[in-house]
Amino acid sequence: MSVVSLVRNGNLIGLLVADAILAASMPILIILGGLAGLMLAPTTALATLPASLQTLAWLFAAAPFSLLMGKLGRKAGFIIGAVLTIVGALVGTWALMSGSFFLLCAAHLVLGIGLTSHQYFRFAAAEVVSKEWRPVAISLVLTSGLIAAFGGPQIFIMTKDILAPVPLAGGYAAIAGISLVGILPLLALRIPIPPTLPRVPSTSRFASLAVLRRSAVRKAVLIGAISQGAMMFMMVPTTLAMIGCGFSEGVAGDVIRWHVVAMFAPSFFTGFLIKRFSATPVVTVGLGLLALAAISGATGLSAGNFYGALALLGAGWNFSYIGATDMLAEAVTDDEKSVVQGVNDTMIALVSTICAFASGAVIAGLGWIILSAITLVFVALSFAVLVLDRRATALPSANANQG
Repeated sequence: MSVVSLVRNGNLIGLLVADAILAASMPILIILGGLAGLMLAPTTALATLPASLQTLAWLFAAAPFSLLMGKLGRKAGFIIGAVLTIVGALVGTWALMSGSFFLLCAAHLVLGIGLTSHQYFRFAAAEVVSKEWRPVAISLVLTSGLIAAFGGPQIFIMTKDILAPVPLAGGYAAIAGISLVGILPLLALRIPIPPTLPRVPSTSRFASLAVLRRSAVRKAVLIGAISQGAMMFMMVPTTLAMIGCGFSEGVAGDVIRWHVVAMFAPSFFTGFLIKRFSATPVVTVGLGLLALAAISGATGLSAGNFYGALALLGAGWNFSYIGATDMLAEAVTDDEKSVVQGVNDTMIALVSTICAFASGAVIAGLGWIILSAITLVFVALSFAVLVLDRRATALPSANANQG
């Protein structure tokens, strides 16, 4: 497959367009979750409950969504996810208009379930291209996050007051509109359902969890989960830490903005690097950047330390996360992927949830420098997985014989 044929790949283009549109909902929800919760919660302590339920929904919905796509196909799974997002957004709109905190929590729970389907765009992109172009396809999918980082907040600003006098309700309505538009490119997808998947009995699907004992699969899952966890552990409390150090909200917001850019901008070339050098060197560089991010955070509290730490954190996550995704795609066969990908994203969601909640306690009790030092433990564990487990990742067919 050449670059020209890659550009002409209708399924890949459809996935990229759909993901770029649907991903714009996430930054809007990051903004809305806390503000709407604060507006409707009976106490300030419960203001973050809607956003927390959204994160927990990802944890519990990741594996079922993967199995659903294994049975019905990627196209159906993405459309179902978009429809659930529309339902959740409409419930959120009604929650603000009726002043119901309970409905707001229910809305974010449904939104979290629907948005879980977005995690599988990277795997779908890997499946519609030839093996040599798989890391490029995975990398291109993550560029949607860069588009969303700029487009989502702008959409929020334009729509938050369209249902005045009810504040913020227009933001939820905008998410419903975004998801509806995002369904259109999905309708044009022509991704066949592998014939073996619907006929695999449930007992065989659970038995296939034995593939997690394989070196290549275990390594990919652990590196992906730990890289995501390290990123969440430092990113979530950054604003709180900077304000505690005397920086303004504007400066803290600018640090987060450049962190998001660093997370997704490298995606334009990460895939080509993996294609040229393989995933392991790229993952190694990514973990090195995560280590440098932790060192930058642990060595000072200046603006430069925060900017450096968060920029390195974003770039390191990009390299290690995309590399781990390519490792996993290489290590499993078609009849294993619905189970293994579900376990992979469940692990990522579990580690992310734990790290997000733990970071608040650490930053409040021990401070930013200690939190940064603890991050080095996560990175060291990833290095141990990568260096100590030296067995080469086998071809999917060979792995199936070993499992």
